[in-house]
Amino acid sequence: PVNHLKMTIFVGCTSNNRLGSLDPKDVFYSYMEKTLAVHKKLNCCTEILLESLDQLETVGSNKEGLLYGVPVSIKDNCGYKGHDSSCGVLLHLEQPVQEDAVLVQVLKKQGAIPFVKTNVPQGLLSYDCSNPMYGQTVNPHNLQKTSGGSSGGEGALIGGGGSLLAIGSDIGGSIRIPASFCGICGFKPTAGRLSSQGFQAACRGQKSVPSTPGPIARDVDSLALCMQALLCDHMFSLDPTVPPLPFNMQIYQSSKPLRIGYLECDGFQQPSPSMVRSVREVKALLEQAGHTFVPFQPLRIKEALYELMLKGIYADGATTLIQKLVGSPLDPTLKQQILPYTFPVWLKKTLSFLLKPWLLITDACICMKALRGDWIPLCSLQDYIKDTIAHWRRCNIDVLLCPVIAPAYNLLYCAKNSTILSYTMLYNLLNFPAGVVPVTTVTKEDEEELKHYAGIYQDVYDKLFKEAVTGGEGLPVAVQCVALPWQEELCLRFMKEVEQLVKQSRK
Repeated sequence: PVNHLKMTIFVGCTSNNRLGSLDPKDVFYSYMEKTLAVHKKLNCCTEILLESLDQLETVGSNKEGLLYGVPVSIKDNCGYKGHDSSCGVLLHLEQPVQEDAVLVQVLKKQGAIPFVKTNVPQGLLSYDCSNPMYGQTVNPHNLQKTSGGSSGGEGALIGGGGSLLAIGSDIGGSIRIPASFCGICGFKPTAGRLSSQGFQAACRGQKSVPSTPGPIARDVDSLALCMQALLCDHMFSLDPTVPPLPFNMQIYQSSKPLRIGYLECDGFQQPSPSMVRSVREVKALLEQAGHTFVPFQPLRIKEALYELMLKGIYADGATTLIQKLVGSPLDPTLKQQILPYTFPVWLKKTLSFLLKPWLLITDACICMKALRGDWIPLCSLQDYIKDTIAHWRRCNIDVLLCPVIAPAYNLLYCAKNSTILSYTMLYNLLNFPAGVVPVTTVTKEDEEELKHYAGIYQDVYDKLFKEAVTGGEGLPVAVQCVALPWQEELCLRFMKEVEQLVKQSRK
């Protein structure tokens, strides 16, 4: 099974179908050439890791590695010795890291070849992908759309066929959103399952909404193989803070019928027509396959977003982020998001009060109240997680099927609407593993229905979301799969089943 999975990565992305006959050098140079072509079109890479050429000469001594000879792209903030982890800010340029991130060391130990770094948004805390040094990364399916972020360079590169496997990171959907926008698979593990040592953060110290590294690829088997390769004794010894839990292949390969919770709308932001349709179609396929469905609704979603998620991420009133941007031009994709952060507290409070009638989706202006520097009691977060798990148990579900943001946005819209992040950031707050699988594309009927989109609150954020996703016909649409903490294998098994059923239905 391991060898079959190993070759799935190669054979699924190359024209050579002779199992076992691929030479690592042929694969490497083929993908290097393809990467350069994709980058020229999409502007998704920040630098070539020339050390990969030296590693290629010695990789033959590590044929037992689960990722033997696999070229791997890594997100900009993933540490690689001798290279910057800029996070899209000038302050981190020409500050090369002193050693490889733990995951990079493990990848090399498993025979993989990290060969390129990929683009991110300025400061990382955005689901777009543009910064003043490297510019805007665009979508492989439509150059007028964003690739998503913050792992947007990875989404574009893999979606464009330039990489087999990638390591990204996710704090509010930063793996799942670009995977959704670019029509590929992405997985966010429970924070702590994979080592984060060596990953640069623009704003360190925040613990309420944990960030975690995770894999991105074109299929679920590749995600599972990557997790299996990383969850090894070498990683556990390099980072003793990671629990020594190897990948459980038996759970991943299980065919036991599941009790699946599902939701089409979280009650806070009305999804696009294609988002709703994707969940309904996948639900029908899973029901036909013998799985049981139970309606599920997140608890107190509005409170969770504003009182826990946003106040957690910006507990310092965004002071750290602003300091990182000093001396740097502000990227156009972030201006509407960043400007309110710079206001004094008294002005934020005043604008919160004055703008309330026009911003009906919140009790006060999202950019003001949530960013005043208010701290949140840790017990409030712990209570919310406890209550959600109890709710999950009462519903007696194994996994959850829900929407993920789709389709890809028109350029310059991500900074204008943070409310839609409730669909992805919630599972960072809860620290539940979650992944996305592409299942359909936007149809003419979806676009026609979108014309009548009004949203739940019918306020400025609903209007902006409608504008952002307009013109998406033909773009990929994904669904999101979620499990309880430390159940990565079950979540991936669920994702694999969705992927297989969708493929069978197309045939």
